[in-house]
Amino acid sequence: MTLGLVKPSSPLSSPTSDFLTSMNMHYIRRGTGKPLLLVHGIGGSWRSWNPILEALAAEREVIAVDLPGFGDTPPLPGPVTIGTLADALTEFLRAHNFLGIDAVGSSMGARLVLEMARRGGVLGAVVSLDPGGFWRGWEIPFFYYTVAGSIRLVRALQPVMPALTGSAVGRTALFAQFSARPWRLSPKITLDEMRTFAASPSFDELLDNLAHGEKQQGAPKGSIAAPLVIGWGRQDLVCLPGQAARAQALFPDARLHWFDTCGHFPQWDQPQETTRLILQVTGGQYRGQEAGAEAVSRPPRTLAVAAVAGLAVAGLWLLVRRAR
Repeated sequence: MTLGLVKPSSPLSSPTSDFLTSMNMHYIRRGTGKPLLLVHGIGGSWRSWNPILEALAAEREVIAVDLPGFGDTPPLPGPVTIGTLADALTEFLRAHNFLGIDAVGSSMGARLVLEMARRGGVLGAVVSLDPGGFWRGWEIPFFYYTVAGSIRLVRALQPVMPALTGSAVGRTALFAQFSARPWRLSPKITLDEMRTFAASPSFDELLDNLAHGEKQQGAPKGSIAAPLVIGWGRQDLVCLPGQAARAQALFPDARLHWFDTCGHFPQWDQPQETTRLILQVTGGQYRGQEAGAEAVSRPPRTLAVAAVAGLAVAGLWLLVRRAR
């Protein structure tokens, strides 16, 4: 893959090249057809979409970005918030004549595309996968301290990360909070994610802002005309499933789609269903789920606590093994 600098007014020259914009936002472009924007979550990069990237690129022209402070994109010069990231991404789209592009976001990126849809005039159809920002009460420290603990563990274990992600036991320990079946995840995908998590200069500041900063505003019913679907994993232990109703209440134009046997990243746990959902929603063909599929599954608080306790025990075990 080649790397270059493209002025805002310059057309993109290759469907398979990586670029840095004049604003230093790195992205990749794959496939042909109607453009589709992919926006990763906190600590991720464009590689977070690898399980479904080729399937989407077979039908659409995919533009997958590295947000500022993540992947190969330098950090923003000022505060890192949902608002400033939305501003930066909007400017990127404007610079490349992509305003109105269909978009898919994951986790923090899912909240980001909701915010951009709320602003209007920026995106077309939107699929928001397990968006953050809809927690309340005890869910706020639960989110903050579990993810903060995870990133500290990930940074400490970087020297042995290839061995850990190469093992089903290691993947289960590292991704217990993020995947319904972490042992089945790809060693390469998980290693890429752990490397990017550890190297993200904006991770800590953005994590604090997501938990304790600006609250997500909603969009009045009828204000978002393009298709909007919020997808949620029934076994999500980062953004708990009960938060889905709050997200839909703030975005009443959205339809809710549930993924069975799925944690925080549907593109990892249910790649075929996620691909199908994205193509149907952005193609104007989504008709919703069968009756009864919308019922909310709420993991009890004890299950969430048990999962985090298991992660902590696994982390201590791994650290002890590393120290020997």
